[in-house]
Amino acid sequence: MTERAWILGLDIGGTKTAAVAGTAKGETFDRFTFASRPERGFEPMWRDIVEAGRELIARHGQPEAIGVSIGGPMDHARGIIFSPPNLPGWDEIPCRSLLEEAFGVPVHVEHDAKAGALAEWFFGAARGRRNVVFLTFGTGLGAGLILDGRLYRGASDNAGDVGHWRIADDGPLVYGKRGSWEGYSSGTGLAAQARDRYPDRFGADVTAREVIEWAREGDADAREIVDVSATYLGRGIALLVDLLNVEVVVLGSLAVRAGDLFLPMVRRVVAEEAQAINAGACEIVPSALSDRIGDVAALCAAIYHGGMEP
Repeated sequence: MTERAWILGLDIGGTKTAAVAGTAKGETFDRFTFASRPERGFEPMWRDIVEAGRELIARHGQPEAIGVSIGGPMDHARGIIFSPPNLPGWDEIPCRSLLEEAFGVPVHVEHDAKAGALAEWFFGAARGRRNVVFLTFGTGLGAGLILDGRLYRGASDNAGDVGHWRIADDGPLVYGKRGSWEGYSSGTGLAAQARDRYPDRFGADVTAREVIEWAREGDADAREIVDVSATYLGRGIALLVDLLNVEVVVLGSLAVRAGDLFLPMVRRVVAEEAQAINAGACEIVPSALSDRIGDVAALCAAIYHGGMEP
């Protein structure tokens, strides 16, 4: 075991969870990942998280800090998680204090969208910009905002919770309401749209990955679902662009894996819907960190809030 300064990053999601060993430069040098299986409830998943962290510590020694990237809502200052939609049973979980008790080092907990914004701002597609929107565009849809060169949190620590926006009059029941933006423009939304629009074709277990694969292969119904998703994604981004006048909108997971299917439509809709002066000042790009973004985002929770130099 070699002792060196390092950060333990925990990227906790509804599909997978990763524990990574990395540095304040955004580099990772070891990684442990597992299927989250949140339907088991909090305790079994938490045991897996702690075990993964201990495995990395056994290999590399004690970290200087722990960074956590996880879905909200949350109390960032106290590191408490309040019932994320994709983590059943995580009800008022004192994530920071539990980790500090388990590992004995400072812990910094951040919303995954905000942590993703930090990652792209420090190390990715938004580097050098002062006004940035990052949209997770993965299983769910959330926004992280860098405004005037600072992470923007809002009055109740919940700025960027755009997935629940009612973007249409109707749609599948996602994020607590029909017509939500997440119900159209996310992995969960793609699968829900498929079931909702074509119940005889797509079963209850259809996934976003399957819809995207079928769309790429030329399936007309699947392509329609993707186009509708991209259209509403563009409409929502146009609202953000006009409101915030940002320099770049960075899109996460689905734009990395299927940007060829989504981005042309998204850019076209934004150009049509947003004011020309605002649309012309803003790029819309996929994450430059690609599949590494969750790992780097977890590190960035500690880098930014721990005052480390990236």
